[in-house]
Amino acid sequence: MRVLLALTMMIALLLPATAQDDAAPWQATVTGQIEAFRSGDGAAALTFAAKGFRTQFEGQPDAFYAAIIATGYQPIVDSRSHSFGEFNKVSETIVMQVVKFVGPDQGLYEALYQLGDEPDEGWRVLGVALKKEEGVGI
Repeated sequence: MRVLLALTMMIALLLPATAQDDAAPWQATVTGQIEAFRSGDGAAALTFAAKGFRTQFEGQPDAFYAAIIATGYQPIVDSRSHSFGEFNKVSETIVMQVVKFVGPDQGLYEALYQLGDEPDEGWRVLGVALKKEEGVGI
């Protein structure tokens, strides 16, 4: 009986990891862009953006970085940490991914990322909606 219980618990622990593995391609894109923002690398951050952004800011990665800050995304740029929440695969090429942040002010933030699987590019960020949450991050 103990063996059966232990086996059941091990399987239960593996299930969330499997779900995360399914999301890994677009989560790697989100993490890559966040890390680029944190290091002040506008050129690298732009490579994770969708084609529309890459076209609009072609040859102007500093302008892209400045636009991100100017439009209220400083908590992402200066975040201390991030973690992934729920996601919804809208179609084979569109995903909505919740990302939680601890900001530079220890404030909590939640972002809803829309990502698209672009041909020959992979998963790219189409847009982000950010909101401040109640509470303090640790």
